[in-house]
Amino acid sequence: MAKFIVGLTGGIGSGKTTVANMFADLGVDIIDADLIARQAVRPNSNALKAIAQHFGNDYINEDGQLNRSLLRRNIFSHHDNKLWLNNLLHPLIRQNIVSALAASKSVYCLLVAPLLLENQLDKLVKTVLVIDTSEALQLSRTLSRDTSTKKEVQAIINSQISRADRLAAADHIIDNSNTNFDSVSQQVITLDGYFRNGQLARIDKLN
Repeated sequence: MAKFIVGLTGGIGSGKTTVANMFADLGVDIIDADLIARQAVRPNSNALKAIAQHFGNDYINEDGQLNRSLLRRNIFSHHDNKLWLNNLLHPLIRQNIVSALAASKSVYCLLVAPLLLENQLDKLVKTVLVIDTSEALQLSRTLSRDTSTKKEVQAIINSQISRADRLAAADHIIDNSNTNFDSVSQQVITLDGYFRNGQLARIDKLN
């Protein structure tokens, strides 16, 4: 994979999708690890059949889709089950990510992955872009968009790398701690210019 790949990550509710869409509008190919993960457990897939066999048919909805909320509650309460699920899915997801990256046609591409650092997917990229916001905003944004409880969202935050460690691993940081769309858009445009030229250094080291 010789292509220039940017790894985009951030905690839940940080605004990764919003920022990724801005890059997409600039003609950048987006490889979404979450979407690939969903495809891995599509109805009638081998992975979904293995999940049903391990956890029970209650984890499959009537339409054949994975009951994600039920599975999420289980794995955040039972470490062994989370480990089993990771061992099942991570190799498959990683293989599909590599294939998608290789098929990308844009000058550079984005690998959008919430667990980029935790799952060592950063080894597939040339530079790491972190979308940063406070934990309080992560909570409020996530609770406003889906049906998860505050306890469930907090469990997800706690399971992810700490904000400090994520920022320490970043080559570039977009501050998404407010609702100033124009400010975030300008940061994306600036970074797009750097990435098109293969720029690796952090923005604060370029001045």
